[in-house]
Amino acid sequence: MSKTPVWKSIALSLTADIAEGRYNSGDQLPTEAQLAAQHGVNRHTVRRALSELAEQGLVHSRRGAGVFVTARPTDYPIGKRVRYHKSISASGKIPGKKILSLTTRAADDAEAEALELEAGDKVHVYDGLSLADGQPIGVFQSVFPADRLPGILAALQDTHSVTKALQRCGVADYTRVSTRLTARAATATQALHLHLTEGAPVLFSAGINADLNGVPVEYGRTVFAGDRVTLTLNDD
Repeated sequence: MSKTPVWKSIALSLTADIAEGRYNSGDQLPTEAQLAAQHGVNRHTVRRALSELAEQGLVHSRRGAGVFVTARPTDYPIGKRVRYHKSISASGKIPGKKILSLTTRAADDAEAEALELEAGDKVHVYDGLSLADGQPIGVFQSVFPADRLPGILAALQDTHSVTKALQRCGVADYTRVSTRLTARAATATQALHLHLTEGAPVLFSAGINADLNGVPVEYGRTVFAGDRVTLTLNDD
């Protein structure tokens, strides 16, 4: 009779743990040392078992952080009237935002062109993290014309919502004018925020939002974790 290799038995045990909900999407597995002690084997055997799970797409490793159960990608639509909280909620996950910084500075060339400003005009800048079920899925920067929206930073501090903050500043509604999507490799800072390995694939989105009179009110740039987000295009 053939005997199941020890590494295979460990892989099957971990697969069962994931299937039965002992480890959920995004959870960190025990360390190699912990699994080796638990099963009475060396770390090389555990590593082979984890490699098997990774090949099946059940887990992924994050350099310096550990091995995690692969999260189901979040569907995120790109369209004229996309609202972050509504879109994430529609995907069955809990939306969240974390403020990294709120600052005011001179616009760079790309921001000035997008917001129809003069070179050197002041802009208010909101840097933050987009979350789904508490897991970071994107690092974003929203840039607003300071003269048109003088109170936007205080409103963002209170609401953590661009839509609500714009409403407080008199922008009742807005639509997406344009969106550009490109594939990139994560920088060290982006990887740190998104719990990725530096150089991991990410999706970069740059978009312009305008009020109902066609006046630009926001220039947004977002880096999405490539393995956690599925961007979909629609006309809404």
